[in-house]
Amino acid sequence: MKSWNRSALLRRTQGTGFAPAFTSMKGTAGFMKVLAIDSSGMTATVAVVEETQTIAEYTVNYKKTHSQTLLPMIDEMIRMVDISLSDIDAIAVSGGPGSFTGLRIGSATAKGLGLALDKPLINVPTVDALAYNVFPYEGLICPIMDARRRQVYTGIYTFSSKAGKKGGQNLTEPVFQVLKMQMAISVEDLIRRLNNYARPVIFLGDGVPVCRDMLADGLKVPYSFAPSYMNRQRAAAVGALGIRYYKAGRFETAAEHKPEYLRVSQAERERAEREKNAGTEVEGMTAEDAAAVAEMEHALFSDAWSEKSILETVRQRNTICLTARKAGRIAGYLLAYTAADEAEITRIATVKEFRRQGVAHTLLSKLDKLCRERNIARVLLDVRESNEAARSLYGKEGFKVDGIRQHFYSEPQEDGILMSRGTGR
Repeated sequence: MKSWNRSALLRRTQGTGFAPAFTSMKGTAGFMKVLAIDSSGMTATVAVVEETQTIAEYTVNYKKTHSQTLLPMIDEMIRMVDISLSDIDAIAVSGGPGSFTGLRIGSATAKGLGLALDKPLINVPTVDALAYNVFPYEGLICPIMDARRRQVYTGIYTFSSKAGKKGGQNLTEPVFQVLKMQMAISVEDLIRRLNNYARPVIFLGDGVPVCRDMLADGLKVPYSFAPSYMNRQRAAAVGALGIRYYKAGRFETAAEHKPEYLRVSQAERERAEREKNAGTEVEGMTAEDAAAVAEMEHALFSDAWSEKSILETVRQRNTICLTARKAGRIAGYLLAYTAADEAEITRIATVKEFRRQGVAHTLLSKLDKLCRERNIARVLLDVRESNEAARSLYGKEGFKVDGIRQHFYSEPQEDGILMSRGTGR
C-alpha cells in the first residue's frame, strides 16, 4: 500500500470550504450523498452511497487491525472516484453491537471526520444493516454476530410488501421492518423465539459458523443461510439504510455520537467480578478522599454536599467520617456527628455498581465499633419518607422508627423518618 498520513485525507476536504452540516443535504443530481463506515467485526468496509446508487465500496475481510486500514481505505476510495469529502452530506456509521475495539475505531473515525467536516452522523445499528443486505426477503432475517459464551448479538427483521402507484402503474414496495430490536441473548433463547414465530428464517453474520450445529439441533422452522456475497457487513447497506434513517430524523451531531455496545467488555466484566468478590475495607476518610466523595454526592443526591463542606466535616473533632473501598476503589462513605453519647449519621451512600454487596453493612458495623470505643450508646439517622429501599436496609440493620419530622427535606420537599439503634449489638 502506498505511504499515507491523516493530513493527506483531510486535505481532500479543502478547496471550496466545508458545507454547513444541517443546511443542504443534497449531493449530485439532487441526491443525498453519504459516506458509510463499518468496522464492527472482522470486516472493514467503507462506501460512498447516494439514494439511487452506490458510487464506491471498499471491503476487506482480512486479519488486519482496522486502525491500520480504515482511513487509508477511505482515502483510496474517494481518490479513485475523484470526489472530495466536503461533497459528503452525512456520515453513516455502524454504531454497534460488535467488536469493542472495532466499534471504537469506527466511531472515532466517523466522529473525527464529522467534526472536521461539520457533518451530521447517522448511527446505524450493526445488525440492522446486516439484515438489510438480504433485500427483499419476506421470511425472517436473523443476523447473528458471535458474542462468545454461547451468546450472540442479533435482531429479527423482515420485509413486508406495501402496494402503491407510481406513474400510473401498480407497484409493490418492500418495506424493511424491525420485529425485534438489536439485543445480546443466548443462542438457546434465540432459537426459542424463532420457533415461536413459526416462519422460515435466513441467517447471516460471523456467528453462523459458530452456531450452525446448535441451530440445526434446535430449530423447528425451515431455515437457510445467506450466500457469501451478502453474509458479512457491507458499508453500502449501512449507507443505504442510513439515508432512510436520516430522512426519518434519526441523526446526531458528531459530538453526540456514541457506539452501542449492548454488553460490557470482557475486561469490564472481569473487573466487576474482581470487585464483587473483593472484601470491603473501611478506614477513616482523608482530605484526599473529599474530591471523590463530592463527585459521588453530586451523582447520588439532589442536595449534594460540596467538597468544601466535606473537608470541613472531616477536619472537625466531633465527627466520624469513613470511606469504604473494594478492590482499591471507593465503594461508599459515611459521615456522622457525635454529641454526648449519641452519633447522628448525616450522610451514608454506596456507589451504584457496589450496591447489594454489603458495603453499607460494613460501614455501619465499623461505625458501631468506633462508637463503642468512644462510649457512644446510640446511633441516629433520618431518611426520606419515599426512600423505601433505604428504609428497608436500615430496618434490617436494626434501626427502629422514632418519629416523623415534617417537611424536613427540600428539593423536593418531603417528610423525614427518624430512626435509631443502639451500638451494643
